Amino acid sequence: MADTTIKIAEGIRDRLRTLAEERGLSTRAYVESVVAATPTEAERAERTARAIAYVRANLQPELTDEDVREAQAWRAEIAGGRLGERR
Repeated sequence: MADTTIKIAEGIRDRLRTLAEERGLSTRAYVESVVAATPTEAERAERTARAIAYVRANLQPELTDEDVREAQAWRAEIAGGRLGERR
């Protein structure tokens, strides 16, 4: 296992520590778990392609590329807080 040092603001360091403690982990273990669980763009693209293929094969054979683009735009609007209510 390699050691790596990164420089971050004190507030972020403290937040990392708190988040880790809340989960019963060391800061190192928490950072490792977050990074391991975060997909790369290539992994996300592969998941999306598999999901679209599954939907077309099993649920909605008529699903078009335009339908997918509209759904992705809709999701981006929701994730960006530009659509729907904030709770």
